[in-house]
Amino acid sequence: MKGAQYDIAVVGGGHNGLVAACYLARAGRSVVVLERNAEIGGATRSKALFDGVEARLSVYSYLVSLFPQKIVDDLGLRVEFRSRPTASWTPAIGADGARRELLLRNGDPAGNREAFRRLTGGEADYRGYQRLNAMAAQLASAAWPSLTQPLVSRGEMERRLGAEGREAWRSLVEEPLGEAIEASIGDDLVRGLVFTDARIGIPTHPHDASLIQNRCFLYHLIGGGTGEWRVPVGGMGALVDELVRVALATGRVTFVTHARATAIHPGRRAANVSVETDRGEIEIEAGTVLCNASADVLARLLGEEGNAGEGVEGTAFKVNMLLERLPKLRSSRVAATEAFAGTVHIDEGYEQMRDAYQQGMAGQLPEIPPGEIYCHTLTDPSILGSALRQRGFHTLTLFGLDMPYRLFEGGNEAARAEVLERYLAGIDRHLEEPIASCLATDAAGAPCIEAMSAVDLERELALPKGNIFHGDLSWPFAESAEEEGTWGVETPHPNILMCGSSARRGGAVSGIPGHNAAMEVLGMA
Repeated sequence: MKGAQYDIAVVGGGHNGLVAACYLARAGRSVVVLERNAEIGGATRSKALFDGVEARLSVYSYLVSLFPQKIVDDLGLRVEFRSRPTASWTPAIGADGARRELLLRNGDPAGNREAFRRLTGGEADYRGYQRLNAMAAQLASAAWPSLTQPLVSRGEMERRLGAEGREAWRSLVEEPLGEAIEASIGDDLVRGLVFTDARIGIPTHPHDASLIQNRCFLYHLIGGGTGEWRVPVGGMGALVDELVRVALATGRVTFVTHARATAIHPGRRAANVSVETDRGEIEIEAGTVLCNASADVLARLLGEEGNAGEGVEGTAFKVNMLLERLPKLRSSRVAATEAFAGTVHIDEGYEQMRDAYQQGMAGQLPEIPPGEIYCHTLTDPSILGSALRQRGFHTLTLFGLDMPYRLFEGGNEAARAEVLERYLAGIDRHLEEPIASCLATDAAGAPCIEAMSAVDLERELALPKGNIFHGDLSWPFAESAEEEGTWGVETPHPNILMCGSSARRGGAVSGIPGHNAAMEVLGMA
């Protein structure tokens, strides 16, 4: 492949790069996708994680909210995203030792109102919770359709909300989110339930002056105009497989794995990409290079290291488990099959999370780490082999918060093991039996459990400091006159574009930056 020429070179084979490749190949462009790992898919791939066990887990990313139906329809993707019957289950233990819990079901407003009444003794917090959701829906109605269009100005986005959306704009865009939460909700557990969406994977607190918590909150609540997080049938790998299928069907996409880009050299008419492969170094010439890696990685590839390393530190901690059975809960009202069919919030009280944030940022392992748990197989058992399904096996994945990169730099293995024990202890406080007793075993007899810190995520996926968003999340509108009317994927080099999470309106499993980079190449203003 020495001297190979393409119209487009995509650096990084994650879902955003695949979306861009599909659009561009269908428009007649020749595309090469360069992936440093053995498999295409990046953070959206599935994997048979445990040796000798027929279970393909979504290892890194689990649920889908921000992937637009427009992309599905445009590319003819045969994918299914399934709704979960349960929205969330949030258990807690009060200072007096009494157990409290809040079960919220999708599509059951009457039952949810009663659940709030049992928890708080009245309906004030339910009304406040509904008011916050209504404000998020107002902003979603304006922001969601714009994400696959050129950037509009801040003023234009505000105008689209109209007079009735003024409170939503003030509460969610102009003021720290903590003010709206504290004005609307009194119960600590409910406040925490709301605020978790504002801090997934990033270090922040309710009154952070940077408002990064507000931006994170919006990205978690505007998807599809509803904010619903759905299960990808077949796992995340099913989405990757479909994108690869569509790309290959064009006859214009070449995939190269074990291909690590080492340098990008912009030029007037074309750019050159230096690539290390298992067969030696190659040079690829392309009219346009799309970077699906982070802005940090792109800066290094361009020899601009002075611009790299300035992103937000990641705080995610991920645990993947395969269980022989779901554990029995200590709850007297909720069965495990109902609780785990939604998001289970563990130790995510408002003040608990403030303490964990302060401890983590001070370089201490949080004593009571907050996290949330998902069970893919209660909604979609297809990721398990038939024998495991018949025996009642299930997957659980835990997304831990407040575990910043700095905690693992000096001794990743030991810190990771200690953090895992603390998370398992947090889960066990709400179970009749230890979660460890429910774990399946692999072919060698080892428990089917895997934990990953921010350091592991950086090593495996090149996420800067383990940040799952590649850096600071942006507002879904232009923040300068120069950005208005652009796609938010541009760099100082005309033939080098971002197409991943570092692009404006990037972050999470969305395909939006890939779509927008393709539109910029095609001149679709």
